[in-house]
Amino acid sequence: MTSLKQKIKFTRSLTGSAISRYFSFSALYIAQGIPEGILFFALPAWLAMNGKSAPEIAAFIGVILIPWSFKLVIAPLMDRFTILSMGRKRPWVIFGQLGLILSFLSIGFVPDPLHNNSGLMIVGFLISFFGAFQDVATDGMAVDVIPAKEQARANGLMWGTKIIGTSLSLVVGTALINSLGFSTAISLLSIAVAIIMIVPIYFTERPGEKIMPWSEGQANTESQASQLKSWTDILKSLFRVTKLRSSLIFIVISFISGILFGLMDTIFPIFTIQELGWTNTDFSQLYSIINVVGGIFGMFVGGYLVDYFGKIKMLTIYLSLATVIILIFAFTTGFWTNITFICGFIFIYYVLNIFLSIGIFASGMQLCWKTVAATQFTLYMAVSNMGRASGSALLGVLKESYTWEIVFVFTAIMPLIMGILVQFINFKNHKTKVESFKILDHTLVTPHVIDD
Repeated sequence: MTSLKQKIKFTRSLTGSAISRYFSFSALYIAQGIPEGILFFALPAWLAMNGKSAPEIAAFIGVILIPWSFKLVIAPLMDRFTILSMGRKRPWVIFGQLGLILSFLSIGFVPDPLHNNSGLMIVGFLISFFGAFQDVATDGMAVDVIPAKEQARANGLMWGTKIIGTSLSLVVGTALINSLGFSTAISLLSIAVAIIMIVPIYFTERPGEKIMPWSEGQANTESQASQLKSWTDILKSLFRVTKLRSSLIFIVISFISGILFGLMDTIFPIFTIQELGWTNTDFSQLYSIINVVGGIFGMFVGGYLVDYFGKIKMLTIYLSLATVIILIFAFTTGFWTNITFICGFIFIYYVLNIFLSIGIFASGMQLCWKTVAATQFTLYMAVSNMGRASGSALLGVLKESYTWEIVFVFTAIMPLIMGILVQFINFKNHKTKVESFKILDHTLVTPHVIDD
């Protein structure tokens, strides 16, 4: 009964209520999705529609992707410095969200944006920077305050709301740009991002913390115990937790998952357009619809399944299904001319992809040590992004030498390997070893610099 009441009550502190946690992190991920929908999809399409060349658009996209590589630098900064009386990560979330609002609003004031590529690049760079900044801070806070038993469900909501926010901002933003003009459209969408600023301001991480620096309140003892005081401590703690067996295995899984996602994301547009004769509009519309539907399924089903049945079991099922459906597709070339068969395969894969991502992210969170949560989780995501880039590049090599059937068979090997490796992850043993760090630190260091 007590557990049920804790789940349904709505408190101002995130550690006190599951509802507060689900609501807050969903809202923060929507705030990430809105600028991304405009920046990565609507804006390049608008530039293309107005006659800008492919090199100009590619240069813009290349520049706005750069800040996402800074995440490995940003994360240790957040683990090292904070205003503890406001929480370990919440001050950084507020700062990142404020920067996201201001930078997103400023892109609407770039003079003559169609003929000012450098101006768009500068502001787009800033939006991506604060987007990455807010993303690292939000993930770090999520690891800090979301219990392990809720992490998959929370990741489902976060992932789903971000996808829906990105897709809706693409649709709405494009309509507003075409009807009201570029500056007015961006200004209106900025209002939605600004409203979400209320969330990190209103909710605290733990009871008794300050709302703002000038408010009444004090640092929580749990936050004080988890906060490291030097860069050496952060690096040593990161090394201690990442060298554990389950963590090392997960790093390999993260890289291979990136290869899988990079391969499939690159395969689909090329395969459907060059092999099957689709138009880019056909693929884009199908992709958007699937993402919204998949995002909704992820929000309400994907996370729940992982929480209920367990991460290892559901990851094993998802990876087995991914292996099977890709292999079936590879050996059914006679059906490749059937539009229903193709759409069905793409739909099943992308929904499964979302479910798999939720399980992987939740597993990464559970392996994180709260003391260096932001840095450790960002390391996992950085490795996955490296794999994604490798997978995209690998497709070109494969396609030069092999047929599409062989390419799909090769791709199916990725989830098969991941499914085998997942069996060697032991969350219970990992947690026991992390707890031993805590006991050791209590005996070796003074209380104000202990690890978690």
